[in-house]
Amino acid sequence: MLGLIGDGMERSRTTDMCTLAFPQALGTGIVVQVQLRMTDSAESDNQHANLTSQMTDSAESDMREAVAALLRTYEHTLSRFREDSLVAAMRRATHGGSFDFPDWAGGLFDLYDALHEASDGAIDPCVGEDLTRLGYGPAYTFAAQPNARAYAGAVHGRATWHGSVERHGCTLITRGPVSLDFGACGKGYAVDLIAALLHDGGCNDERNTERNADHHAGPNANRAADRALVIDAGGDLLVHLGQSPDQPVPLRVALEHPSDSTQAVGVAEIMDGALCASAPSRRHWGEQSGMRLHHLLNAIDGMPADSVAAAWAYVPQQAAFPCATADGLATALFVTPPDRLRARFRFECAFIDADGMLHASRNFPATLFLA
Repeated sequence: MLGLIGDGMERSRTTDMCTLAFPQALGTGIVVQVQLRMTDSAESDNQHANLTSQMTDSAESDMREAVAALLRTYEHTLSRFREDSLVAAMRRATHGGSFDFPDWAGGLFDLYDALHEASDGAIDPCVGEDLTRLGYGPAYTFAAQPNARAYAGAVHGRATWHGSVERHGCTLITRGPVSLDFGACGKGYAVDLIAALLHDGGCNDERNTERNADHHAGPNANRAADRALVIDAGGDLLVHLGQSPDQPVPLRVALEHPSDSTQAVGVAEIMDGALCASAPSRRHWGEQSGMRLHHLLNAIDGMPADSVAAAWAYVPQQAAFPCATADGLATALFVTPPDRLRARFRFECAFIDADGMLHASRNFPATLFLA
């Protein structure tokens, strides 16, 4: 859905950087390119030249473990595919209950509140039940239940975020089993948490390795503003090159054609901000009664959205949780017109409709090849 052109942050000639790969994280893997030391505008050229000699294997190891620990806690809390997760406990709670999530989940819940309202309920984390009916559940059957259409969606009484889940900060209260799926923006939110952790924890502060699992990104994830980084989570990209001392060029990103992964429909150039893509091309598993089965659902009827083939959303670095917001908006564009979403969010976007026509907002940061 997104493809880096060139060597990522190496294009900026940054010398004090490391690359961390987490190939199994969140289903798609995550690659982090990050500056080992934060820059200082007052730092002399000679001091900057000495950064290379200050880097150690221990620093990179500390950073890798800090991010890995955050991801372990994140999946243990939010994954509907892990039977030991808090989300799985909610699904199994026949009579409901009170479920206390970590403080860092507050921003994610806030974003779902906003997306649910902006989409008139078409974006709803309670679609976990619908996805399971369609074959994309913890058992990975990839076979839709014969009666899926008759029971899926809010229109058929499935639990809803604002109707079936009572929220008090980071505590969720339910009256029966609720199957949550945070796939609409959960991966982007993890990227924002990683970015904030890398700013606060750095490479060399071992104390942060112990506390990183409970890290909270705070009011926004732009706190990594002094450390150049690129985080690529397979369709969710967070870029911050503006503070690099080497006068970086923008990162060039190919926008993958939804029906041909070897072709691009455009090339984006990003210096700061988040660019996220959504398309059913990477996660679909057959058909039922002429309906293509994929993971991008309209929560109202619980069925796969079919009016958009691919969508991209760009959110500036200054936004609260920019990658999570871009991730959620790229999904919301499948079920909600962009003008309605702009009433709540500041973003630029492009999307290809079901007829193959490419549409883009005026300031979307890309050169597009399709008309």
